[in-house]
Amino acid sequence: MAKKSPPRANSRKAKKTPKVAQPLSRVEQIKKRRADFLARRPHRSFQRTYRRDYVRSLMLPGYVSFTLEVMRMLMKNKRTFGLLILLYAGFSALMIGLTAQSNYTELRNILDETGKNLFSGAWGQITQAGLLAVSVVSTATSPRLTDVQQVYAGFIFLFTWLTTVWILRAQLAGQVVKLRDALYNSGSPALSTLMLMIVSMVQLVPVAIAVIGFSAANSTGMLEFGLFSMLFWIIASLLGVISLYWLTSTLMAMVVVTLPGMYPMQALRTAGDMVVGRRIRILLRLAWAGLLIGVGWFLVVVPTILFEGLLHSVKWLDWLTITPMVILLLTSASTVWLASYIYLLYRKVVDDDAKPA
Repeated sequence: MAKKSPPRANSRKAKKTPKVAQPLSRVEQIKKRRADFLARRPHRSFQRTYRRDYVRSLMLPGYVSFTLEVMRMLMKNKRTFGLLILLYAGFSALMIGLTAQSNYTELRNILDETGKNLFSGAWGQITQAGLLAVSVVSTATSPRLTDVQQVYAGFIFLFTWLTTVWILRAQLAGQVVKLRDALYNSGSPALSTLMLMIVSMVQLVPVAIAVIGFSAANSTGMLEFGLFSMLFWIIASLLGVISLYWLTSTLMAMVVVTLPGMYPMQALRTAGDMVVGRRIRILLRLAWAGLLIGVGWFLVVVPTILFEGLLHSVKWLDWLTITPMVILLLTSASTVWLASYIYLLYRKVVDDDAKPA
C-alpha cells in the first residue's frame, strides 16, 4: 500500500475569524452606566455607609498655610492680576454702573438722622459704620439691576473666572503669562462654564424655597409659634444643606470644565468623583474662603466709610463719594481671589489623587 505523505510543514492553517463585539443596546448602555456610577460612589440611599468604603485621603496644608500659598501665587504675578482687577472694575462700572451710590447715600442719611442719640462717641461711630457697611454690602451683592445689567454682570464674572483660571494654569506650567494672551485664549470654554453656572442656579432652588418660605411665614406671624418656628428652621436647614451638597462639586466642576475637550456634564461627573469621601473637608475649605472674603470686606469698607465721613465734614468735599468705587474694586478682587483659591484647591485634590497608594 502506498504510504500517506506527511502533511506539509508550510500548509496553511485555518484562520479563526475574530468575533466582532456587538454594540450595546440603549438599555444595556444605561445599565452599564448605572453600574459604573454605583462602583464609583459608595453611598446608597437609606443604607449605612461604612467608613472603610468612603474615607479617602486628602492631604492639604492648614487653613492659614493654604491661604498664604494662594496669596503668594497671586503676588508672584501681581501686575497681571492687578490689571485684571482694574479691567473687571472698569467694565462693571461702564456696563452696570455704580448702583450702590444712591443706596449708600440714602442709608447714610437715615443713619445720620436716626442715630444721633443712639450712636455716640468713637465706638458709636464705628458701630454706625459697621451697620452701614453691612447694609451697603447687602445692597451691593443683591442690587436692583435690570435684566440687561444682570446679563452683563454674569458675563463679566464668567470671563473674569476663566481668565483667572487660565493665568494660574499657565503660570503653574512655567509659561510667561500676559494678560492679553489670557483674555484672548481663555474664552473657549465659556459656553460650557455658562452651562455649569445655570446648573448652580438650579441647585440654589432649595435655598430660594427656604427664603420664600421665611418671607411668607414672617409676614403672617407664624414664626412666633414655637413648634412651627422650630419645624420651619429644621426644614430650611435641610434645604440649605442640599444646596451646599450640590454646589461643592459644581464649583470644582467649573475648574474641571476648562480642560480641553471637556463637556459640562462630563465635568460634573468628574468633579463628583473627586469630592466623594472628601465633600465635608472641601466644603469647610470653601466656607473658610467665604469667611475670609467677608472679613476682608469688613476691614476695608468700615475704615472707608469712616474716612468718607471725615471728608464730608469739609463742605467743599461733601460731594465726594468713594465707598461705591471701593466696593466695586473689592468685588473685582474678591472674584479673582475666590477663583484662584478654588483652582489651587482643585490642584491639591488632583495632586493627592496622583500620589501612589
